[in-house]
Amino acid sequence: MKYFGTDGFRGKANESLTAYQAFKVGASLGYWLKQQNKNVTVLVAKDTRLSSSMFEAAISAGLSGYGCDVELLGVCPTPMLAFAIKNTEAQAGIMITASHNPYHDNGIKLFNDLGEKMSADVEQHIERHLEGRTELILPAHHEIGTIQPAEHVFEDYFEHLKKTISTDLSGYKVVLDCANGATVTTAQRVFELLNAQVIMMHNEPDGLNINVDCGSTHPESLIERVLEEKADMGFAFDGDGDRCIGVDNQGHIIDGDKTLFVSGNFMRSQGRLNNDLIVTTVMANLGLFRKFEELNILTEVTPVGDKYVYEAMLEKDGILGGEQSGHIIYREHSSTGDGVLTALKLAEAVVVTGQSLHDLAKDLVIYPQTLVNVRVKDKESALSDVDVRKKMSEIDHRLGKTGRLLVRPSGTEPLIRVMVEAESQQVCDDFVLEVVQVIKNKQL
Repeated sequence: MKYFGTDGFRGKANESLTAYQAFKVGASLGYWLKQQNKNVTVLVAKDTRLSSSMFEAAISAGLSGYGCDVELLGVCPTPMLAFAIKNTEAQAGIMITASHNPYHDNGIKLFNDLGEKMSADVEQHIERHLEGRTELILPAHHEIGTIQPAEHVFEDYFEHLKKTISTDLSGYKVVLDCANGATVTTAQRVFELLNAQVIMMHNEPDGLNINVDCGSTHPESLIERVLEEKADMGFAFDGDGDRCIGVDNQGHIIDGDKTLFVSGNFMRSQGRLNNDLIVTTVMANLGLFRKFEELNILTEVTPVGDKYVYEAMLEKDGILGGEQSGHIIYREHSSTGDGVLTALKLAEAVVVTGQSLHDLAKDLVIYPQTLVNVRVKDKESALSDVDVRKKMSEIDHRLGKTGRLLVRPSGTEPLIRVMVEAESQQVCDDFVLEVVQVIKNKQL
């Protein structure tokens, strides 16, 4: 598809994603929904970017203009929107966010009535309208929808999160980095309701500072603060709150792989890891796969994207899955990655076991890894190029069982991602460079 990638429609505000396009997304989705249902309510939420209110207004106008009632959640995390859709009579939801991207980017994520990512069929219907290939019939003036604030959603979500863990957090000092994003409205409140001693960071959004040197993609300041405060743990979220990266009491990063390891072990010890199965993606570290094999924990591997992780969890009846980037899905409680929920689950493991987060994660050996993004003209041509394929085959052979090479396209940008994991950093760096040079030399 031209506009929708693995995580919605994303682009630079007022350039590759405009208010007019957002209006058309709202209009075409509203038109489609009204073909399925007489009465339609759509929930709309946003992150803290400068352009998010503009897109909220445009999308809401499109939806109401085609007969849908719109309820505005305001600034809140993506997983809270998914929860609200599933627990109300809404037929759909729209999240306005570009996740971990800079403030000048924005995006539109679509959710169905179950709080799950909208199907490709609906996205294709919207794309046809964006390209001017369909005409929508406006409803009569008395059939225009309403736009109003949603009620009671925050309180319901807080109560839901409190019930997802079996203990409170009294006596534990926790640092939370909200990335100046959507979790500013939720994270602190939830941890305080569970009696944690909370220290906040990067929780003063101004529309421009979302994800700037903070949050899950830049946890350096969180590490410093955890050590400075002698905290038990710290958690960093991304701009829309569906990712979480942890920091243990010794200042070590707890990424998505380590989270799956800690949570998987804890859930199995509690008899709650259904089918002894964990779903993860091709980007998970080789060390995680080998450790799970040693522990007789099964893994199901998917393409990158929490959408694919969730689909595999449904198919295989798994209840834990996620990505190295910090998208973790606890299917008992959520249909999408939820950063605050992930933080709570890690904190629960610490409290119940009486071990530190460092001790819970230390047995997972992470292989050295090098990842380089290469900008290309055409992703498919680059991946199918004969010389690129030849170099990939050669490196696979040279690595053998001591490591692995992964070359894949970005789902949202014109990039090829080249990744090598091996027993030494030098081997990773050298092999990645060989592949990157072939792609660059051929100007693909």
